[in-house]
Parts: sequence; structure tokens; C-alpha cells
Amino acid sequence: MAEPRARRAARPREEVFAAARAAIAEHGLAKLTMAGLGKQLQMSAGHLLYYFGSKDQLLLETLRWSEEQLGERRRAALARPGASAREKLAAYAQLYLPEGPGDPRWILWVEVWGRSPASAEIRQGQQAIEIPWHADLVELIEQGTATGEFTPTGAAAAPDLATRIRALLDGFAVPVAIGLPGARRGEALAQVAAVADALLGRG
Repeated sequence: MAEPRARRAARPREEVFAAARAAIAEHGLAKLTMAGLGKQLQMSAGHLLYYFGSKDQLLLETLRWSEEQLGERRRAALARPGASAREKLAAYAQLYLPEGPGDPRWILWVEVWGRSPASAEIRQGQQAIEIPWHADLVELIEQGTATGEFTPTGAAAAPDLATRIRALLDGFAVPVAIGLPGARRGEALAQVAAVADALLGRG
């Protein structure tokens, strides 16, 4: 009697996310097939669908995994002993903006934004992923204001200031991520720093 075929062990979720992030960044979600991704990972498309349910869910889970990795670096940067609030804000901006054209993390974000209008699930998932970024920036602004490093004018509260700064970061991030001519990371960081100075003031 022939020996039963051993079942191939499932790939670690991190390996699936890393492969999905690379594939989405290169081809976009529309061209990604579960069969193609499964073949790359030596898994069946049915196995992937069992775990993720749909490509949209795979996109959300991959983005969440990507942001959790970056979140560890963000929290470490914001907790760096001896760093000023302004230095921490600069580190926050550096982590927020894409590394350059085709940055896989930001291509995931572009895909998520493109699908958000038609999917409440995507919108809710997107909001959940963005909340830690916003909360950390609010806390940083409050700390800088308490120590006198930031002296915002007017009556704008920290959450409102954080919303404006994140909108600014998003506005500079997309052209850099998709490689628009003239969109450069260094110039984007300088522009963000200038506007943040105007919003937050200098103690």
C-alpha cells in the first residue's frame, strides 16, 4: 500500500504577507490572483481564501502587518531618550513618508484608498490602521506644547493640528510613492518641516 502523501505545512502568515506585499507593489491588487500567489508560496488558492476570504481582506491584513512592523520603529523613535519634541516630529515624518517611488507599503495604501469608496470593510480597516499614527502624533504635540517647544497660535487643539500635519504628509507621500516627476522625498520632508513649524511655532 502506498504511503499517504504528507500534507504540506501552511506557510507562516508573515511569509504570506511579505509575498503579497511584494506582488501588490509590483502588479497592483487587480492583477494579483490567489492562484498566482498560492503558486509562489506553494499553497493552493483555496487555502489562501480559507484564511483571508477575499483579495480585499488579504490587502487589509497585509497592510495591517506592514504597519505593525513600522509601528514598532515609530514607537521606538518617539520614546528615544534625550530627543527633543521637534527631533521626534522629524523622525515621525521620515517614517511616515515613502522611501521613494514604488515603496511597497505606500503602494498598499494607494490600493486601499482606491477601494475605500466602494467597501465599508476597507474603510473601517483603513481607519483602524490609521488610528495609532494619529494618536502618537497627538501625544507628541501635547508633550511638545507642555514643555514649551511647540507654541501653536490660535485655539487649535492637538488633535486638529495632528489632522492637518497628517493631511500634509499624505499629500506629499502619494506623488513620491507613485513616482511623479519632480516629487522627491527630501524636498517633501523639508516642506513638511516648514509647515509644521508654522503650525506648531517655536518655543
